[in-house]
Amino acid sequence: MTTSPANFDWSLAQSFLAVLERGSLSAAARTLGQSQPTLGRHVRAMEAALGVELFTRVAQGLVPTDAAHDLAPHARAMAEAAARLDLAAAGQAGTLTGTVRITASVIVSHFILPEIIARLRRCQPDIQIELVPSDTTENLTFREADIALRMYRPEQLDVMTRRLADRSTGLFAATAYLDRVGRPQTLDELSRLEILGFDKSDIILRAVRSMGIEADRGFFPIRCDDQAAYWHMICAGCGVGGIQCQIGDAEPKVERIMPEVALPPLPFWLAAPEALRHVPRIRAVWEFLAAELA
Repeated sequence: MTTSPANFDWSLAQSFLAVLERGSLSAAARTLGQSQPTLGRHVRAMEAALGVELFTRVAQGLVPTDAAHDLAPHARAMAEAAARLDLAAAGQAGTLTGTVRITASVIVSHFILPEIIARLRRCQPDIQIELVPSDTTENLTFREADIALRMYRPEQLDVMTRRLADRSTGLFAATAYLDRVGRPQTLDELSRLEILGFDKSDIILRAVRSMGIEADRGFFPIRCDDQAAYWHMICAGCGVGGIQCQIGDAEPKVERIMPEVALPPLPFWLAAPEALRHVPRIRAVWEFLAAELA
């Protein structure tokens, strides 16, 4: 038995999309903050409502059927419409109270934003802050965040942006490490030290090569993509690494080395949904972050 469009439950489509995109009930449940049995019931209810089989049950989990793939674009259109409705409603809020959700990279969330948020709370005690440290791209249209701090220019539609001051970067190492191995004065001396790299990302590999140092992935004795852990390892004396100068200069256990080596600066951008432009609490936090980070 099928249901009419007017009676269709949007939550069923939301659950269906989550299972389709995450690949399992458990992953979808974590994404939506619901229980796995609830997601299973939603999928079965949608199948019953539409009169089609959406997933084939196998030992490894759920495999989407052709019908699921055919319906997916329509479900995504519903998701986008629901998100825009939510944004439009949020845009009507007219007070300096409520919650503002901010997302920023892990390193910025750990070492730059805490003091700024402390000052913000003193200025705006009625605004609550949710901080989402993440090196992935949260979708502002779907309210995964109200304000995003990016290190690249956002290109998402219906998003307002502002470029802030670029952040200088440099090479740093722990004083104890440099006391043991010496302070390099040339690129040749630098290349003989332990240089920390990223694991899956090739950003540091490309930067090292741009200095004229021949390197491959095995050149780096320690590799880690989590930038907060990467920085902690530099501070612990594991070797040399690049970091924003604001972060490195504030740490007494490390020294900046070879400042003449030109590392690319990091552009900082603020981004927020255009629909929230005039929400007082969003605007207040936006302007505060812009002033502090500029």
